[in-house]
Parts: sequence; structure tokens; C-alpha cells
Amino acid sequence: MIDTPSTIRPAFLSNPDKAHFIDGKWQPSVTGESIQTFNPAAGKVLATLARGGEGDINAAVVAARRAFEGPWSRFTPHDRYALMLRVCDVIEANFEELAVLDTLDMGAPLSRTRAMKDGLLKTIMYFASQAMNWAGSTIPNSLSGNYTTLTLKAPVGVIGGITPWNAPLISMWWIMGGALATGCTAVIKPAEDASLTTLRTAELLVEAGVPEGVINVVTGYGSEAGAALAAHMGVDRIAFTGSTVTGREIIKASAGNMKRIQLELGGKSPDIVFADANLDKAVPGAAMGVFNNSGQICSAGTRIFVQRSIHEAFVARLADFTKAIKVGDPFEPGVQLGPLVSKRQLDRVMTYMSIGVEEGARLAAGGNQLAGELAEGYFVAPTVFDNVRNDMRIAREEIFGPVASVIPFDTTDEALRLANDTEYGLGGAVWTTNVGTMTRMIHGIKAGKMWVNCYGLADPAVGFSGYKQSGYGVKGGAQHVEGFLYEKSVYINGD
Repeated sequence: MIDTPSTIRPAFLSNPDKAHFIDGKWQPSVTGESIQTFNPAAGKVLATLARGGEGDINAAVVAARRAFEGPWSRFTPHDRYALMLRVCDVIEANFEELAVLDTLDMGAPLSRTRAMKDGLLKTIMYFASQAMNWAGSTIPNSLSGNYTTLTLKAPVGVIGGITPWNAPLISMWWIMGGALATGCTAVIKPAEDASLTTLRTAELLVEAGVPEGVINVVTGYGSEAGAALAAHMGVDRIAFTGSTVTGREIIKASAGNMKRIQLELGGKSPDIVFADANLDKAVPGAAMGVFNNSGQICSAGTRIFVQRSIHEAFVARLADFTKAIKVGDPFEPGVQLGPLVSKRQLDRVMTYMSIGVEEGARLAAGGNQLAGELAEGYFVAPTVFDNVRNDMRIAREEIFGPVASVIPFDTTDEALRLANDTEYGLGGAVWTTNVGTMTRMIHGIKAGKMWVNCYGLADPAVGFSGYKQSGYGVKGGAQHVEGFLYEKSVYINGD
């Protein structure tokens, strides 16, 4: 059994009543009800959170609207830029606390959450740069007469954000960053399994000088607080990262006032290894493309397609690499994978492991829940299934755990056909030294993110969109920021 040392429990956890953060203040739930969040490494209650519902969401939206129409609307682009620089400094100064909170709350190794510091700060800085970068334009026209035509841009208003539990430390910034850069305000409903980092960050933003009501956080269940946020008529734009099933419900709920929508949804991404690939790079690259964050990544490369001539050798090396991965207490140095986020997710992953065996796939590594001192946490061994067919459930359905399915192929045409034979289109990768193969795969795979001889890299300035049932709209880059803005055309008669 794992007990987290009290020496690394942030002071934030000493507050017994984690209320909503609305209008710059801690506010209890309207109903007075609460929910519990668990430390997944120990299977023990970590904190008690407010159980938000329609009343709490309404209070947060009212606060966000008041801030949007109040002092926040008078901030100039330079004011917002300078404020975001202060925010970045405050986040950097408190980053260790945030990293520890993330590890306690969702189970990622502390080495991983600490390693997110550089990317997080760069993401905030990128959005800070965008505060000075969005503008309308003067456009030549073909009108008869003395007319000047131009466009203006204006903030959309109140943004609703429903964020996932697999990377809360950075996920919230896709909403917060865009809102702060453009002059919007936001109401964020973090995942019930991992809310602490978002709550603490909202508190830090006020300390950095962000006006009250600009960023609000309501905790609770997705079916209650999340649904209320998606349906609220006072929300102008909604963003969600999570399952495709929930994404469909958000689309329906948002129809009432025709909200703008940005969704990053599920994936079953192909990772294609050709015979000419450098296996010294492809084996660990493909392995961690699945197993990183215990497989809890939307774009994880869970379908590994391997050219038949190297299939046997690749699987042997992949199995050896997988068995050597250190799974354990996320605070222990050297641990590469921590627990799954919840008992619910553990049960789901174990069910799919059983399904893989029943479907006739060969278990090459893992396939079991970990016992001993890890038994009370939500730990599973990283798992490799070999001789998988693309029509098996383990190859078609998103598992969201450390489960790799290896599928052999013969030709480039076959690899491309199998890779695209999925309802998803979030990411994909190819391992090859042949430039022609690279370009064919880059253009041929129907996915919003492609990696060549690498996996999982991301930069906030580089946007992507999910293909098929993997999302709506663009996430990242200048187009991401554009989603927080209206565009208005202006015609001026000079006579």
C-alpha cells in the first residue's frame, strides 16, 4: 500500500472544503452536496470537492458575463500581454506545487508532471504573444464609389471549457490562454477525477492580477455540471476534450443558442513501422507512443502496424522493452508509469484485456493488474497483444490504457487502408527512411496530427483538427485563438 509522505502534500490540500472558485472567491455548492476524489496510487480519498449543478454553473456564468462587460473589457492588448507575463511568472514560481497536485490527483509520475514545466510555460507565453497579434485588416474592394472596406475582430464572450483528467496541468490552458489573450472570460468544469490543479491555478491567477470573474471553476460530475455548462444560454463558446460519445452529447446540448464548438475527441491512432525503419528508435518510440501517461492519451498510437518481414523481430523487441518499463509509486524516482486514474478506468482496461484474449490475440507482454504493494492502487502492467486483426474490438475501440495492438501488413497500400479503417482520425505516425513512403503516408492517413520517426510531440503554435469522429475545429496555433473571436465587416462611404 502506498502512502504519500506528508512532506510532499501541498498546503492547498489542508483546506478541507474545496469549493467552487467563482468571481474570485471560494463558494460552496448551491445544494451543499460534495463528491470525493481519490489518490489513484493508493486507492484512498484525497479530497472532498463541491458537487456542482445548474445553480453553480449559472452563478459562474453570471460572474463571467459581468467581468466580460466590466473592467476586463477595458484592458488593452498590451494590458493583457503584460498580465499574462505576470501570470507566467506566478505559475513558474508555484509550479512544483502544481506538479505534485497533478501527480496526487491523477497518478502521473512526478518526473512526468515536472517535465511538463517547459511546455506549460511556453504555452502560456504563446498565448501571451497572441494578445498582441490578433487584428482585423483593410481589404481592397470592387465596389463602385469611394468605399473603404475593413474587418474588425472582437472577443466572443463567455467561454465554457470542459477539461479532461489525463493532463489537467496543461489542458486548462487551451481555454484559459485563449480567453486571456482575446479578452474573453471563462467557466471551466474540470474532470471530477482531477480537479485540484485547475482550482489552485484559478486561485493563482487572481493573485497574479487577473480580475475577479474572468476565470471561474465549477467542480462536479460531467453529467450534471458539465451538461449544465454545455446547455447554458449565457455561454457563447464551448470547448471539450474527452470521449467521442460525450462530444456528441455536447453538440446536442449546445444547439440551444448555437454556441461555437471546439472538440478534441477520441482516437485509435495508427503507428506504422516499415521494414526499413531504424528499430533502435522505432521500438521505444512506438512503445511510449502507446504507454506514455499509462496509455491515457487521446492520440496514443495504440494500433501498431508492422511490415511482415520484420514483424517477429519487432514484436520480440517490443515485448522486451515493455516488460522492462518500471511501473510503481509515482513519487518514486525512476518510475516511468503510474496508476490509471480511477477504479472505473482500471475495470475498463482489464475488461478489454480479457476481450483481447477472447478474440484470439496473442498476449506478448503484460495483461495483468499489479499486485503486492501496488494492489490497492489502480496499477496495470503495460500490455502488448500480437497477431491482432483490425476488426477486433481491441483494435477498433478506444481503451484509454496501456494496451498496444500489433497488426502485421505486407504492402504500403495495405498499411494505408488498414490505418484509415477506423471511425477516428486524431493522430498517426510512420517509421521509415524512405522519403517517398513518408510523403505518401503523411498525405494519405486521415488524421489531424502526423509524426515521422517520432511520436507525440506538440507545440502550442502548431494547430491541428480531428478528422472524422475525433473532433471539431482547430486546436493550437493562430486558428485556435481565432475561435475566441468574432469577425465583423465594415463598409465606409467616403463621399
